[in-house]
Amino acid sequence: MSVEERKAKARAWFEELRDRICAEFEKIEDEYTGPLSDRPPGRFERKPWSRDEAPSGDGGVISAMRGGRVFEKIGVMTSTRLDGTLSPEFAGTIPGAEKDPRFWSSSISLVAHMQNPHVPAVHLNTRHFIAAQSWFGGGTDLTPMFPNDDDAGDFHAALKKACDAHDPTYYARFKKWCDEYFYLPHRGEPRGAGGIFYDRLDSGDWDEDFAFTRDVGLAFLDIYPQIVRRRMGQDWTSAERDHQLVRRGRYVEFNLLYDRGTQFGLKTGGNTEAILMSLPPEARWP
Repeated sequence: MSVEERKAKARAWFEELRDRICAEFEKIEDEYTGPLSDRPPGRFERKPWSRDEAPSGDGGVISAMRGGRVFEKIGVMTSTRLDGTLSPEFAGTIPGAEKDPRFWSSSISLVAHMQNPHVPAVHLNTRHFIAAQSWFGGGTDLTPMFPNDDDAGDFHAALKKACDAHDPTYYARFKKWCDEYFYLPHRGEPRGAGGIFYDRLDSGDWDEDFAFTRDVGLAFLDIYPQIVRRRMGQDWTSAERDHQLVRRGRYVEFNLLYDRGTQFGLKTGGNTEAILMSLPPEARWP
């Protein structure tokens, strides 16, 4: 398979996964019968974007839902960069890129903030990157406002199953990486219940690495809707809502201070609206 065929295949998968996730979440909006069911079910609005003076096909789509019955704010972003140039800062981290800083990348990124404080927020990102070296990366993690062992256990079990189907060492390695990455050192606390995180995955077998990346997305699509449906009917109090907003403040702190994707996107000419779609619609600091 040629490099161009690999690019097309990866991009097509990220866009297919986006469509499947959006359809499933709109289905959840239709099913909901709780306190906010008097409002219309949420729907995704899609906004294509492209970079100025970029070749045709360079850019992405922001799929956003705001003010839904279940999803207070969710963004599902797909993006493809056809002719990017790494800054000297990033080029220095990739062998060979200091001589040729050009890169291609395609990805899907999702962050969901929920109406009900008992439904955990969630993040998903998978991507394919080609420069002097090429690889897959990404992961998914769960951020409950109130810790719940059942939800966290089921989320991790789904990810372990996906990992074990490809390499029995993946889950332990990628869970540890996630625990270390999604950590707020200035607070001395993890962002949430964790998940998996991986980067620069290049086993030498492109098809296998791509298959694993697909399975990460499929595992998310299977388990997270189950957790949402399990919790979205729970009652909540104003005090629990206040707690949710404070916990969201931690999410903001991580994404603006430490998140690599945020920094990479802003420093390589990404779409600012898409990059900052991860931020919640409302947050609070005590």
